[in-house]
Amino acid sequence: MSKQIILGDKEYFSGIGKIAFEGKESDNPFAFKYYDENRVVAGKTLKEHFRFAIAYWHTFCGTGGDPFGPGTKDFPWSTAGDAYQRAKDKMDAGFEFISKIGAPFYCFHDFDLIEEGDTLAESAKRLDFITDYAKEKQAAAGTKLLWGTANLFSNPRYMNGAATNPNFEVVAYAGAQVKNALDATIKLGGENYVFWGGREGYMSLLNTNVKSELDHLAQFLHMAKDYARSQGFKGNFFIEPKPMEPTKHQYDFDAATVLGFLREYDLLADFKLNLEVNHATLAQHTMQHEMQIAANAGALGSMDANRGDYQNGWDTDQFPTNLNELTEMMLVFLEVGGLQGGGINFDAKTRRNSTDLADIFHAHIGGMDAFARALITADAILTQSDYSRLKAERYASFGTADGKAFEGGKLKLTDLAKIGAGMDNIPLQSGKQELFENIINQYI
Repeated sequence: MSKQIILGDKEYFSGIGKIAFEGKESDNPFAFKYYDENRVVAGKTLKEHFRFAIAYWHTFCGTGGDPFGPGTKDFPWSTAGDAYQRAKDKMDAGFEFISKIGAPFYCFHDFDLIEEGDTLAESAKRLDFITDYAKEKQAAAGTKLLWGTANLFSNPRYMNGAATNPNFEVVAYAGAQVKNALDATIKLGGENYVFWGGREGYMSLLNTNVKSELDHLAQFLHMAKDYARSQGFKGNFFIEPKPMEPTKHQYDFDAATVLGFLREYDLLADFKLNLEVNHATLAQHTMQHEMQIAANAGALGSMDANRGDYQNGWDTDQFPTNLNELTEMMLVFLEVGGLQGGGINFDAKTRRNSTDLADIFHAHIGGMDAFARALITADAILTQSDYSRLKAERYASFGTADGKAFEGGKLKLTDLAKIGAGMDNIPLQSGKQELFENIINQYI
C-alpha cells in the first residue's frame, strides 16, 4: 500500500479517503470487495501478482473527446497557469489519486506528464522539470514507475510513422524524443520501457516500401536498446501489439507477428510483449490466446487491462469487468507463472458520459476487484477441479512409447507412417468443451 495520502497545495478528490478492502459483503462503493492486496494466492500476494499501475494518459489526461465531439470532462488540474503549473497540478492530482487507490506503480508517455514544447529543446526542458517533481512525489508516496514511453503518434510530424517514416528527418527527431523519454524513465527508476507503434504501419502499399520500413524500425530499436543499456538501464523493453487504428495495417499486428519480427532482427533477448485485451480482440484473437503465444516464447512481459465493446469495431478501452474473460486469462496467467518484469496497467478510460471525478475511483476499484476475483477463481479451478486433469488427458497418447518418441524427435516420417498404417479405426475423442466452460462458471 502507498505510505500515505499524498496531497499537493489542494485536495482534488475531496471527500474520498484511502480505498480499503472491506470484503464482498460491503456495499461501500469506495471499498474493494475482492482485492485484498495482502491475500496470498498461488504463493504470492495479490499485490505481487498484479503490480497494478495507473495509466497517466487516460486517467489524468483523457477528457472524453471522440471523433464526433470534444471532451466532456473539465479537470480542475488542467486549466490554470502555464504548461509548467498545469503539469504540477496534474501530478498533484495524479499522486493524490494513486496514493488513495493504493496502486504500487504508475506509467506514462512523455507528453502525458507535461505538454510538448514548440521546440525539442523546450520539450526536453519541460520533461526535466516535471521529472524532478515526480521524483519527489514517488518518494513521498512510495510509488514506483512501471514503465515510460514516448508519444510518437499524436504530433502531425508522425502522420507517416516515427521509426518507419519515409523521411529520415522525422526518424531522427523521433530518436531524439525517445532518448529524452529513456532518460526520464531511467531518472525515475522505471523498471521497463515500452514501444507502442501508434502509426508504425501503412495506409496503402502503393506508396510503401515495407522491407525498408521494417529494417528501419529494427535499427531504431537496436539503437534505443543500446543507448539505454549504456546508461545502466537493466529493465525490459516491451513492444505492444496492435493490428490497426489509426493505420490500416500496423507492423506490430499481434503477438505472433511481433515475435517473428523480434526473432528476425535479433531483438528477442531484450524485448518482451506488453499485451492489451482490446488490441487482441481487434486482431480477432482472445487475450488468453495472445498471452499463451507470448508465454510460449518466454516473452509475456506486461499487460494493459481493458476491454472492447462487443458492438464497436474500434479501441474503446473500457475498464475490465467481464469475469468469464478475465478468469480464462488468469488461468493462462497462473499456468505460465505470471508476467516477466511488467505489471497490469489500466490503459482504460471512463466513459465519455462518466463526468464525475468519483467515477475514476469506481472504474479502478471495479477493475482491480475484477482481476482479483478472476485470479482467485482461476486458482480454485486449478487446485480444486478436474480442469488440469481433463486438459492433460487430451494429450495422454503422447505419454505412450511411440508418442514420447515422436515428441522427442526420435521418429522419421517413415516410422510415423508405419505406426499410422495400423490405425484405421481410431475412436473419436471428445474435446469436452462444454464441460470446460461449465467448470469456469461453477467456480466464478
